[in-house]
This record gives sequence, structure tokens and C-alpha cells, in this order.
Amino acid sequence: MHNVVIPAVGESITEGTVARWLVQDGAIVADTTPLYELETDKISTEVQAGAAGQVRLKAKEGETVPVGGIVAEIDTTKAGSPASPARPAEGASVRAPAEAARPGADRVQTAAPASAAKNATLSPAVKKLVADNRLDPAALPGSGKDGLVTKGDVIAALDAPANPGANPGGKKPGDKERPSTRSYTPSTEPKEAAAPVERPGGGVSRKRMSALRNRIAQRLVQAQHTAAILTTFNEIDMTACMEMRKRFKEEFEKKLGVGLGFMSFFTAAAVKALQKYPLVNSQIDGGDIVSFDHINVGVAVGTEKGLVVPVLRHAERMSFADIERSIREAAAKAREGKLGIDDMQGGTFTITNGGVYGSLMSTPIINPPQSGILGMHSIKERPMAVNGQVVIRPMMYVALSYDHRIVDGAEAVGFLVRIKELIEAPERMVLGL
Repeated sequence: MHNVVIPAVGESITEGTVARWLVQDGAIVADTTPLYELETDKISTEVQAGAAGQVRLKAKEGETVPVGGIVAEIDTTKAGSPASPARPAEGASVRAPAEAARPGADRVQTAAPASAAKNATLSPAVKKLVADNRLDPAALPGSGKDGLVTKGDVIAALDAPANPGANPGGKKPGDKERPSTRSYTPSTEPKEAAAPVERPGGGVSRKRMSALRNRIAQRLVQAQHTAAILTTFNEIDMTACMEMRKRFKEEFEKKLGVGLGFMSFFTAAAVKALQKYPLVNSQIDGGDIVSFDHINVGVAVGTEKGLVVPVLRHAERMSFADIERSIREAAAKAREGKLGIDDMQGGTFTITNGGVYGSLMSTPIINPPQSGILGMHSIKERPMAVNGQVVIRPMMYVALSYDHRIVDGAEAVGFLVRIKELIEAPERMVLGL
């Protein structure tokens, strides 16, 4: 008998949640068969069986289990049984409640062999989207490498007038409206809890937090309760940075094969500011201050399941092109659900860009156990006094939230002033000034 447990995916992670079972109770699986989706406060990933045989589920969907806790057992003596999954045991929770109750859900489990083969190569996010909308992946045109179906392909199929592979019966009387696929969040609640609660004068809906969102909420509250968080602000004239980017963007992309974004300017500037003010790049461990000889910059990325922070390791060694390439690769992996725990461990400082959502000013929350986070915001034209004259300049507010237990106000202000100096005169970063 082989025990399937919650794996140890990181030193700081002590538990995980079975977000969704990918097989039925009693199914015959191979050692590489994905059994369930694991959610922690940092990642969402699929866990493989680890042994071939017949699986017996021991944990329910949505249940949180400590690391090392058993969630399923695999009877390895039945590895030679037929591969078709058995019917769920009575009372066992196999599929998400919303999926199990949906008409046509069983058809997803009995897709044609060609569909199953193609489905095996899909990313976890695309698999979820296909299953929730009862699509046949074999009928979808793939724009990815070797014809792989991407999330964009699925969304395009759903938006088309006639959806290839969709449920041919269409919507039946009594079916509920399906949530938008663009903002999908796994459901771990009993199906009766998801039904709208009617009130006089209007409707109210209730939906339980996903395990990942719940853990994010807990960690953010923990950060505010355990650190002395203070935020300081400054504003940056983006004229020189924007002109430099406009002047060299096309040549930069042609020669180095990657675009030139503002995030690379700010990451490079943050590295130099952290080298001048190393306490912002330090951490508190009990009664000790832990300092680093490297700078690992976490870049906050918003995804459908919540905020994740992939880490650029040794950013102090990176060129502009390296920074830009690493950021884009990390963001793509985050949105496709392909980030591993190693991709998000070891950060010493974080940058978040609320400007991409239109934020003018905010107070970012520290990502513990770090001591600082830089917040970027929207670029807005404003009248500014320059050399005794009022001129219109593209301006950005920047914010530094820091742990006042380790970083003094003078260091925090000096850090932001250094960022301002480097962005307003980006040639300083090239000349090493």
C-alpha cells in the first residue's frame, strides 16, 4: 500500500489544501498520474500519484491537511487492473461540487481517447477551463508549441458564436448562469452555499474563499500584526526615463530579443538603492538582524487565483535585458499556473506595480519576513515648477513600506530619494554613479 501525502514544498509551509481531486475514488492510476491540485499560501500545483494501482481517497476537496498527512492510499497490488476509473464510493467527494452537479459533467470523464491524450498535455489552468465548460480539447485549435491548446485558445472558443467541442445540448431549463471564465476561482464549498441568497429588495450571493485566497489573507494580516510597518512617499519625474525608453526601445528589442519596460528601470534602480541602504534588504530573525550579500527581488504578479511573487535571484548581477527577460518569463509562468515553490522562495525585497491597474497611490504591505516593498503607480501628467516655470511633466508617485523595527525613517527616505535620482537621470545606472 502506497500513501499519498501532502508534500513538503517549502520550509515555511506547514500545511496544504486539497483544492480538487483529478481522479475518482477507485480509479486505476499510473505513478505519474496527477491525483489532485494542491494549494498553499504560495502556489497551486498538481501532485502525482507516485505509485501505480487503485486509489482510495482519504481527504475531501477543500480539506486542509498538515505536511506529511495522508490524503489518499494506492493499492499497488491492483496496478494491472483495467485503466478505466471506478465509480465514486458512496459519499466520497471526487469532483468539485459545482462540477458534479452540472449536467453533462460525466461526459468530461468519458472523453474520447484522442481528447484524453490531448488533455494530458494541457497546463493545469487550461485543464480547469476546459473541464468547467465541458469542452473537447481535441476539437480546439491550438496556437501553442506543437499545436498545444492555450488559455487564450479556450477563451476564444468560448467567445465564438459557435463553440467547437462545447456541450451540444446548450443551456437547459433550470441551468444556472456559469461564472465568467476570465475570473475563475476553484470552488471548495458545498453546492448549497454557492446558491444566491434571495433578500427582499435584491439578491445576495455567498462564496467561500479559495484556500489560496484564505492563506493570502492570513499572511497579510500577520504581516501587519508582527511588523512595525510604516510607509514613506516620493514623486518621480519620468521625463528622462520615458525619453530614453522611447529612443532605444526598438533597437533594444531588435538586438536583445526582449522589450524594454519601466519595471527593468525600477528593478535596476532598486538594486543600487539597496546596495546603498542594505538594512532595507535585511530581515529580523528573533533577536538577530540577518543581512545578505545578494539581492533577490520579488516581483508581484496578479493572477486569477491571487497575488504571487516570483523571485529574480541575484538581481545585482543582471543587465537590463536579463531583468526584463526574467520578469516576463516569471509573469508568464505565474499566469499559466506553472510556478514552483522554488520560483518564489528566497526573496529579500519586493516590487509591486499598482500602476498597471490604474492606481495613483497606495501603501503596499510587506511580504514577510522581508523588511521593505517598493510600490510603483500610474504615470500622470501634472503641472510642476521647474526652474521657476510651471511645466507639464509625466509624474509617478512611489511608496516604500518598511519595517520600522529594523529600518529607520532616514534610511527609508534616503532609499526613495536614491530611486528618484536614478530614474530621473537613468544614465547614472549605466555610468555606475
